Amino acid sequence: VQLQASGGGLVQAGGSLRLSCAVSGPMFRNYVIGWFRQAPGKEREFVAAVRWSGSATAYADPVKGRFTVSRDNAKNTVSLQMDSLKLEDTAVYYCALDRPGGLSVLENAYDYWGQGTQVTVSS
Repeated sequence: VQLQASGGGLVQAGGSLRLSCAVSGPMFRNYVIGWFRQAPGKEREFVAAVRWSGSATAYADPVKGRFTVSRDNAKNTVSLQMDSLKLEDTAVYYCALDRPGGLSVLENAYDYWGQGTQVTVSS
């Protein structure tokens, strides 16, 4: 299984950005794709997760109401729509696979990781 995150870039505060995680390999309904981020000098933290069936999602409190995670089964991708971006959202964003998954917020629950994509929010 391979995961590839893309879509990062530079955006002004208040703007939007959409990240994508392309997944290669067989996927099953009870698998979970999670998004994590790591800011400079900080530990990696949970952002959001979605069950591959689409039946459940989870969000970290700092992003609730601003970020939306969704999956496109036909394209084998998971997207993270990020709106109303803040300076503190600046980080490297990673997608990861947990199989089977329980929408865990713990990074050690995830088996496979993609490379990160940089998101920089400027004032």
